[in-house]
Amino acid sequence: MDATLAGRLAEYRVMRRDLEASVLPLATSVDGLRFGFQAPLEPLALRVGGYVVLESTGAPRLGQVLSLAVEHADAGEVGLHGASTHMLIRLARGEGVVLDGPLEPFHDAIVRPAAPEEVRTWLHATAPRRAVLPAGQLTRADGLVHALDAGGFDRHTFLCGQSGSGKTYALGVLLERLLLATSLRIVVLDPNSDYVRLTEVRDDVAPELAARYREAAAGVVVHRAAASGTGRLRFRLGELDEQAQAAALRLDPIRDRDEYAELTALLADLRPETLAALHTADRPAAAALARRASNLGVDAWSVWARTDPGSTLDALEDPAVRCLVVDLGSLATREEQALTAGAVLERLWRLRARREPTLIVIDEAHNVCPAVPADPLTALATEHAIRIAAEGRKFGLYLLTATQRPQKVHPNVVSQCDNLVLMRMNSSADLAYARDVFSFIPAGLLDLAAGFTLGQALVGGKLSSHPALVKMGPRIAQEGGADVPSTWAGT
Repeated sequence: MDATLAGRLAEYRVMRRDLEASVLPLATSVDGLRFGFQAPLEPLALRVGGYVVLESTGAPRLGQVLSLAVEHADAGEVGLHGASTHMLIRLARGEGVVLDGPLEPFHDAIVRPAAPEEVRTWLHATAPRRAVLPAGQLTRADGLVHALDAGGFDRHTFLCGQSGSGKTYALGVLLERLLLATSLRIVVLDPNSDYVRLTEVRDDVAPELAARYREAAAGVVVHRAAASGTGRLRFRLGELDEQAQAAALRLDPIRDRDEYAELTALLADLRPETLAALHTADRPAAAALARRASNLGVDAWSVWARTDPGSTLDALEDPAVRCLVVDLGSLATREEQALTAGAVLERLWRLRARREPTLIVIDEAHNVCPAVPADPLTALATEHAIRIAAEGRKFGLYLLTATQRPQKVHPNVVSQCDNLVLMRMNSSADLAYARDVFSFIPAGLLDLAAGFTLGQALVGGKLSSHPALVKMGPRIAQEGGADVPSTWAGT
């Protein structure tokens, strides 16, 4: 490049930079609710999900940026070394929503980033009068804790994030805050034994908080297969409904109509508490069904109560049990896990007339209520979940379903969720699905999930004053599960 051309190029760049820096940060709204804006690229102080102040005539407004993109604008012809040249400049354009202030149209309002104190004032003014859950810090307002509305959990909630996003940790944070701040009853279907240590406080928790949490967690009970006494995860055969009993024995009411009818009559007449009782019953049909159970290995399942008093389903009616963690991960077979999940959901639905507010947490929901159930027991559990999702709210039954793959959960469960907690999600197909189902969350914020760091989440719906980007706060209790250490990789 010769010196003349290099000089012209340098002058062009200086001129373009000066023109780009002269772009005014202005916003306009035709309805007072949403606004469009322009801003200079350097320095670009605005970020998607961030907070801005819109200053025009009258009171200032607080807004949130929902989208941001680079655009080119025609700056017309400029003189350069005695010649004219056409120049395109770059600037930022985007859209946002007004969070606070006069709901009137405005034109050419100055846009500037909101100071944390300005956001804090708005959050304080709009905070609900009921319990709040300090879930974590806003990532777009340094130093501010975002408190979720505890009452917002009276809507179904969907929590999703890919493996390694911090989903399990985040769900633990929510459960701990609910235990501390509310009297809401909680039932957790825990397939990976992640929440079995909810009563064990971490060593680094402040003494005052630790004492408060221990008191709140006094009603947490864990049922697992390896436990003894009343803490053992167990059911009696007679507690299960007819469909679950038949599904456990792989009996179809049409294909196996004779055996199905025999099972129904036998259970009605003998009311056996265990499958072992079928071996001693003086009826040919009982012996045949006992052999079927033995051949399938169903009679060897560890989930049967056998000689143990009571059952896990009894704990659902025990007023002393504030939170029941059903450790599905302690069961040896997938069939036992499906049977247990279905039995718990069926019993909760059967108890709906009590109208006792209960949060039903289904972790790894793609296994409990999948989009395409692979077997009769899972199909039954899915039916119960769908029924609760569709009709449970009026009876005080609220779902919190968590998964890595939203498309793998039955759509009749996902579509009923009015709250979203979205963590890192790299799959473009999953993000597209989320945009379609959770249309109440701006698409520009949902798209950020692909770049979330560990523990970062987007929360929206009734549980949040606005769609907010948060970094989940610290856990109080110990985590039950943990990743396998990577010591195999060497140093």
